[in-house]
Amino acid sequence: MHIQDILRAHRTTFSFEFFPPKSQEGFDELFGTIARLQELKPSFVSVTYGAGGGTREKTHDLIVRIQRETDLTAVSHLTCVNHSEAELVAIFDRYAASGIENVLALRGDPPRTLLDYDPKNDAFAYAAGLVKFIRSRTNLPDARGFGIGVAGFPEGHPSTPNRLEEMDHLKAKIDAGADYICTQLFFENRDFYDFRERCELAGIGVPIIAGIMPISSRSGMTRMAGLALGARFPARLLKAVDRCADEESVNRVGIHWATEQCRDLLDNGVRGIHFYTLNRSDATRQIYQNLGVKDSAALRAGCGPIDRLQLETAWSSEKPFIP
Repeated sequence: MHIQDILRAHRTTFSFEFFPPKSQEGFDELFGTIARLQELKPSFVSVTYGAGGGTREKTHDLIVRIQRETDLTAVSHLTCVNHSEAELVAIFDRYAASGIENVLALRGDPPRTLLDYDPKNDAFAYAAGLVKFIRSRTNLPDARGFGIGVAGFPEGHPSTPNRLEEMDHLKAKIDAGADYICTQLFFENRDFYDFRERCELAGIGVPIIAGIMPISSRSGMTRMAGLALGARFPARLLKAVDRCADEESVNRVGIHWATEQCRDLLDNGVRGIHFYTLNRSDATRQIYQNLGVKDSAALRAGCGPIDRLQLETAWSSEKPFIP
């Protein structure tokens, strides 16, 4: 299904992200996770994309398998890094032939394992160029071409300390043809609301989906803080983790915190929630249970009835839809 149809049909979307395992055993285990999460009826699922060739092939293999063996709509991540335009043409030809209709277009991080990587050889230096290229691909049965998402950064992008300039870059991606924004993970909802308001001020009117990742361990927090995009942990969350006697308790705190984030986001008219699952189902399923629902349809019902006229107006307006 095209991403525009999903966003128009649902006041709030709920989606899950996976990454391609390195082994066949990992693939089989992941499909067990996907089978369990499919019961939650997500609006779509996405698959991440690495810098190396082998990882990229696994992304395509996983996306196609999801498309063929499940009832889920699959969105493939795609980066500018280490790609010529000819390679990108071949990728989209394969996606079109496999029935893949939706892509999350990213600039991507420089690969750590490719010592001879030279960004000057990339077809596009920034995601806006990639979005424009994808929008030009018309070899799909759907005349609208590929559905395109882009990344947003509620805490700010580390390579762009000037927040005004950061919004200019985001606006360029939208103007190039992106359909929606999916944010990097965050732990303080006020950062997301501020980001949403700044998008409105910048004239960005596409739906904004909030990225949520429940913490599961202290070591996981350390890894998140050390990533290129970083993560800011509120003092209240740090205090709650400090009180934990063991990692099981940290996991419970993380699920509780993410549940409260989701509850507050839903109460404040978020257009979508994207769960970074880390290829596990337990935390996401527990969040749904904590919210008192069995699947995404029940969550959407709790957001109130869909006013389709209001949705269509919001889609065409320059302002984001905030019920």
